[in-house]
Amino acid sequence: MNKEIRVRIAPSPSGYLHVGTARMAVCNWLFARHNQGKFILRIEDTDVARSDPQMVEVILESLKWLGLDWDDGPYYQSQRMELYKKYAQILLERNKAYFCYCTPETLKRKREEAAQKKINWVYDRTCLKLSEQEKTELERKNTPKAVRIFIPEGETTFYDIVYKDLKKENKELDDFVILRSDFRPTYNFACVVDDLDMKISHVIRGNDHIANTFKQVLLYRALGAEMPAFAHLPLNLAMDRQKISKRKGAVAITDYRDAGYLPEVMVNFLAISGWSPKDEREIMSREELIQSFSLEGVSQANPIFDMQKLEWMNGEYIRAYDNQKLLDLIIPFLIQENLITSETAKEKREWLLKYILLFKERAKTLKEFAERGKYLFSYDFQYEPKAVSKTFNSIEVADRLNKFAERISSLDDFKKEKIEDALRKLAEELKIEPAPLIHSVRLATTGVSGGPPLFDILELLGKEEVIKRIQKAVEFIQTR
Repeated sequence: MNKEIRVRIAPSPSGYLHVGTARMAVCNWLFARHNQGKFILRIEDTDVARSDPQMVEVILESLKWLGLDWDDGPYYQSQRMELYKKYAQILLERNKAYFCYCTPETLKRKREEAAQKKINWVYDRTCLKLSEQEKTELERKNTPKAVRIFIPEGETTFYDIVYKDLKKENKELDDFVILRSDFRPTYNFACVVDDLDMKISHVIRGNDHIANTFKQVLLYRALGAEMPAFAHLPLNLAMDRQKISKRKGAVAITDYRDAGYLPEVMVNFLAISGWSPKDEREIMSREELIQSFSLEGVSQANPIFDMQKLEWMNGEYIRAYDNQKLLDLIIPFLIQENLITSETAKEKREWLLKYILLFKERAKTLKEFAERGKYLFSYDFQYEPKAVSKTFNSIEVADRLNKFAERISSLDDFKKEKIEDALRKLAEELKIEPAPLIHSVRLATTGVSGGPPLFDILELLGKEEVIKRIQKAVEFIQTR
């Protein structure tokens, strides 16, 4: 391609960055990076009533967490009002647009009348038919006025990289407002003006914007401007096949971060939602995604946002992670759960490295490392009720635990192999299978009936801590 590739993401700060918008950001970013182009960030904040400055910060924070660095911006539409007025004036001077003095009340009444008659309402061009004398009188009274685009007869067509040739009869459209009476631009007009001004080469967005694109194509043609290429991507659906949107329970990208998902996983997962490389790989590094991504690989089918797949992928990434780097990511979750402090994180780093190895093969999120192993940081836990009734069911169990504590107290080398050997020999002497003793020791030392290999846990806890926990369990059994 001769023309520089320039794409943009243009979120509205009426809420957080949800997964749908994040996916569009990922696809735009990958397309730009694949083509050595530019990725531009624009904040569409002309809707004053719904825009929240705090949400702008959340959007920027989310994009940074995902690693989607932008080359230009952020631009704020609220700071570009004069530009929209300039382009509206161009259309007025070319007789491609006209002033509309109709009041909101009048328009509402006409819509309601059309609805009662069950007909599709389009603006009846009342103000286009005004005489010069009527216009002069309205201007003399300083009557508020909007600007409407004039829709010509015929049909509007455009080529979409995903959906191919698309067309719409112009009679299905009305002369829509491009500039409100308070001089704020409507979405479609601001979008076209900004894309022209920013020299956007490709508009990559959700297929829910196809209806808007027909209007925008008309605006490009009215301005006599070259259009960008369009690629409308099918939207993510929830598992119930309903559309995921900001207004219908979509989860914020920051929520996935806080739940312990890795940013590179979210980028990987969102990238392959509706797109696949030629070799149909699923787990791909950022560099591999950049090298492989193309709009031609996008399917027209709506991708399903499969949480099980996301969890699986996150787990795969965790298992492939360098232990030192992984620990750095997990420490904030341990601190958040009040399991450690910043200081103890430094002091106990070697111990913490062994700790994460216990859960690395099973954990699906970073947060699970803090949730699953709380018992390793303190013996102030409750015993699992069902396990108590099944395992701590006799004084004989307490006696066995005491014997095990005595046996391991004489171990000089408190390693898992030595601990296991001591337990199995004790079971043999007691003429019982090792399993009941293993279950009772696990419950005594962790409070739960399952988890990582017991002897790894015991080694990590250390001899004194294990004996202390067993003594506590013995007292618990004896006082039941």
